[in-house]
Amino acid sequence: MKTVRRLLYGEIIRAVAFVTLGFLALFLFFDLVDELQALSRFASQGYKLQHALLFIGLKTPSHLYELLPISVLIGSIFVMARLAQSSEFTILRTGGLEPWLALNSLFKLGLIFTAMTFFLGDYAAPWADRQAQQIKAPFQGQLTVGQTGAWLREKQGDRQYAVNVRRFDGIDQMQDIRIHAFNARGQLLAITNAKQAQIQAGQWQLSQVEHKALLMASTPNATQLSAISLGSQTWPTGISADMVAAALLSPDRMSTWELFGYMRHLTVNNQNAQRYEIEFWRKVFYPLSCLVMLVLALPFAYLHFRSGQIAGHVFGGVLAGISFALLNNVFSFIGNLQNWQPLLTSAAPALLYSAVSLAAFWWMVLRR
Repeated sequence: MKTVRRLLYGEIIRAVAFVTLGFLALFLFFDLVDELQALSRFASQGYKLQHALLFIGLKTPSHLYELLPISVLIGSIFVMARLAQSSEFTILRTGGLEPWLALNSLFKLGLIFTAMTFFLGDYAAPWADRQAQQIKAPFQGQLTVGQTGAWLREKQGDRQYAVNVRRFDGIDQMQDIRIHAFNARGQLLAITNAKQAQIQAGQWQLSQVEHKALLMASTPNATQLSAISLGSQTWPTGISADMVAAALLSPDRMSTWELFGYMRHLTVNNQNAQRYEIEFWRKVFYPLSCLVMLVLALPFAYLHFRSGQIAGHVFGGVLAGISFALLNNVFSFIGNLQNWQPLLTSAAPALLYSAVSLAAFWWMVLRR
């Protein structure tokens, strides 16, 4: 059985690597075309070809994370169809490779691909994205959203804070910050304006600060405004750089743990976390799709092929992989718009393709 597993694993891994490299080269070419425009746009700021190439290279882990499940499906379908056409899989079946044993062997290989996808999505891709942003930030300027920037909320004891960040470099530097402090009844207590701020562990270091506080006057129901200017001020907060970036960037750049922390932050502060809950569960289920793809490819080993039929079945595998990616994104958008249950919204594509895979396995392998 070790020889059989060595044969299957070697063939599938080589095919998956070949497909992944092909898709990766295509994606990197598209990135290069986009960066050629950035080269002309930021040439006056000193953005050169070596910066663009390094930026493109750091996007590789993100592309690998997106491509790996589809590549697993296409590569495994090609291997299974080729083994069936050459009657090698028939010989393996004659030698004692039962359907459930073959499924179990592919399941173990799928766990390896699942672990690789999880590592890419949770560690390699977020780290590489931060490094890429750090390279490009000095040339493209600050990140911003619309005319008002990003808004965040935080609750500290009996006080609530509404924070507005106009610009952020994607790392730890912010510009044009406003912090509104409210009491438990929602009454405005103070407004703090800062030209710049640096995000540190558990606090923000504000620079060029103007602090305005509302004070109760001696006359009933009257208030006075007190304004002071400070060179710098420390504001203790649990809002991290990832949370600010999440308000300005797409949440798919965050790791699973960062998404979970930001999701809890939004929930505690009575904000809508639907979008981030869906993205969190997508991060959980997406690596498991590698298992689904291998199960979907196994029935191809039990078909009978004539010469030239492999290309058609591999093309069908490509369409199946693309449809899975599209369905995954469509469910995410529709679930966010229709306020569906995040867990079911994210799990639905994987469950649907799992059902199709097992039904095909039962019909084409066990029933026949």
